[in-house]
Amino acid sequence: MQPCGTFNVDYARDMAILRTRTQWVLTIGGLVLLFTLPLYLSDHLLGMINMLGIMIVAVLGLMILTGYAGQINLGQAAFVTVGAYASALMTTRLGMPFWIAMPLAGLSTGLVGFIFGLPSLRVKGFYLAMTTLAAQFIIPTLIAHVRTDITGGGRGLTVPTPHLGDIVLNSQTAMFFVIVTVVVLLTFIAKSLVRGPIGRAFVAIRDNDLAAEAMGINVFRYKLLAFFVCSFYAGIAGSLYAHWMRFINYDILTIMDSIWYLGMMIIGGMGSITGAIVGPIFVYALDQGLTWGANQMGGTFATLPATLPAAIHVMVFGIVILLFLAFEPRGLNHRWEVFKAAYRLTPFSY
Repeated sequence: MQPCGTFNVDYARDMAILRTRTQWVLTIGGLVLLFTLPLYLSDHLLGMINMLGIMIVAVLGLMILTGYAGQINLGQAAFVTVGAYASALMTTRLGMPFWIAMPLAGLSTGLVGFIFGLPSLRVKGFYLAMTTLAAQFIIPTLIAHVRTDITGGGRGLTVPTPHLGDIVLNSQTAMFFVIVTVVVLLTFIAKSLVRGPIGRAFVAIRDNDLAAEAMGINVFRYKLLAFFVCSFYAGIAGSLYAHWMRFINYDILTIMDSIWYLGMMIIGGMGSITGAIVGPIFVYALDQGLTWGANQMGGTFATLPATLPAAIHVMVFGIVILLFLAFEPRGLNHRWEVFKAAYRLTPFSY
């Protein structure tokens, strides 16, 4: 749907991501504001944005697999860990620069995801969820106990600082530009992917895989492609995380992080690239607010059990997900779509 008086005169314009002058202006203005944030924000806030950017990359991959292709994944955090270790090993053991290690880490993680996606030919739903959940236990165990002389085992790995020529990217500001650039690029790629033939095949499989197969779609191939893309994004997120933190361990991300990623996707809105961005923003802001509130509660009411504020933090997060599932199952993106529809129909919104 276009704003009143705006028409698509060819297929290329209809498929374009930015189709009106207003969209171009808002996008360029938003990018300018985004890349000038270091001028206004402290290192602490930039660090929070860096963490949020890494989450968005991981949720973008999960959105493509689960939101568009309909394949459940309960092990996204494990694939992020694979990407972190792949990038760390390439830079520490093989001496590769970060700029080469990052895409190779994505490809390596994509191959691991491809392997765990193989059962999707035979199983679906709950059984596929159990298959991906197995990755959350298998991968950290292998890292911790197999060839500890390479992976560092329980000691973890110290990751070298990325360089850009002679510039050492060892500050929150420097990593902000790296992480945000990657987020913008991968968001554009994801948006282009789901609007093309591959994205339409994913949606067809999600809605009814038998009907999709009857229409000539190679269901197994596209399911594996969805697992590969999802894991590729997780690998990039892991690489960014490793070189941002500059130290990793096999338990840096647990099954709770995988559940958080799913919660972010649900709250943002299933089957929406916009939802993969606003979901993490909302959940991370809620998490920081609840953490602050729990600390204030612990300081004000000294007689409360020490574990109560943390328990309330988790409980509130669970309640928020339940409320979204009950009253806004299409997520925050649905509210955005309602607003856009009202704007585009003005002055004929009736």
